[in-house]
Amino acid sequence: MKAIVFPASRLEGVIDPPSSKNYTTRYLLAASLCEGASRKCKPEACATGLLCEGVSRVLYPAESEDSAAMVECCRALGAEFTPIENGFEVRGFGRNPRNPGVLNPRNAGAVARFLMGPASFLDEVRMETDYPDSLGKRPHGDLLAALHQLGVRSESPEGRLPITLRGGKIRGGKIKVSGATSSQYLSALLFLAPLLDGDSEIEVTGGLKSKPPVRTTLAVLREAGIQVEAREDLLHFKIPGGQSIREREYVLPGDYPGASAILAAAAVVPSLVTVRRLRPDDEQGEREAVEVLAKMGTRIWREDDLVTVIGGRPLRSVEFDGDRATDAVLALSAAAAFAEGRSRFYNVENLRYKECDRIGDFVAELRKVGVRAEEGQAEIVINGSPKGYPGGVNVDAHQDHRVIMALTIIGLGSKAPLSIHGAEHVAKSYPKFFDDLRSLGARIDLVE
Repeated sequence: MKAIVFPASRLEGVIDPPSSKNYTTRYLLAASLCEGASRKCKPEACATGLLCEGVSRVLYPAESEDSAAMVECCRALGAEFTPIENGFEVRGFGRNPRNPGVLNPRNAGAVARFLMGPASFLDEVRMETDYPDSLGKRPHGDLLAALHQLGVRSESPEGRLPITLRGGKIRGGKIKVSGATSSQYLSALLFLAPLLDGDSEIEVTGGLKSKPPVRTTLAVLREAGIQVEAREDLLHFKIPGGQSIREREYVLPGDYPGASAILAAAAVVPSLVTVRRLRPDDEQGEREAVEVLAKMGTRIWREDDLVTVIGGRPLRSVEFDGDRATDAVLALSAAAAFAEGRSRFYNVENLRYKECDRIGDFVAELRKVGVRAEEGQAEIVINGSPKGYPGGVNVDAHQDHRVIMALTIIGLGSKAPLSIHGAEHVAKSYPKFFDDLRSLGARIDLVE
């Protein structure tokens, strides 16, 4: 699908963003790891609306391809998902997943990595993807090496999907895992280790990229009743074994990464836009996008869980450690393309290992539009132009939802329409992204 993004003269209205993708995958996993497969419902609980024994509730989950992939895979492993108003009731499989033979996480890297934990309880299972040119290229070798220390064997082409895991009777112990490429490896182990027989100690080597998602994982585990002793720098963890995730009700917050694209778009063009459900104390690192846009000169403020932007003012350049808000970096870079001066988003090498190379591929597309963009191994540099760009060109999304949202911002601020090819992939995290922008007054034509 192609999205033709027309220049926007004004954006105005109120947006209810999607629920957090990062929280959704973690809550769905926690609910599936609840010890509930063999328990019976209590009639008195059903009658009063209380949780049945072993059954969790996940309310307002994100409607995205990633969450759909997590539900599909957890069902394959034996979790029962019952649709209810505003979400699911989930009866988990705990330490006893069913063996589906094959697990397909589609194009969701976090889902693939998180599910390697429960898949390790199985004697043998194969993980594969329908997206060989996207997820199929992403590395998982550091996680496989960590699982090997617990007794899990694996076969894969250079640590990439398809991967065959051979686990079974695994026990806790001392684990070393690299955090240099992705924090998702650590999160996967943090979900697995409490369920193992024997205590575990996790040491993170090579530094840790993207610490905020790990804090999100720890927050979810605390809600699930799991004890984890974490050092302040998040490089060392002690985890008692033999724990059980108990039934809980999880309520999803709004998604800061998706909302950051709406806020950045509102900053670039004349606007009066409010985004709801953005908790000020949220563990999502992308909440820093609000502060970054303010530093760029955007008139932006909070009222409880509402964030409001009055846009169209001159923007100035900024330097930002993108590791603190990885999934907002491309949207903020797009806003910086309209700022006066040189902006730099650094410490973001892990962007190269996402659905596409979000540094190299994104910079290449920006240059097609006329943005003076540069790349380093771990940085994106934008030499902004407050006068904007001519537009009228074709760009490619590289099967990446974050690239699509960032290029849409460029299109809204250009002088002629911008055509984005592969725009259907925005559904990975924000299926209603184009609809929400249209509700604010943007013109975006979708062409099959």
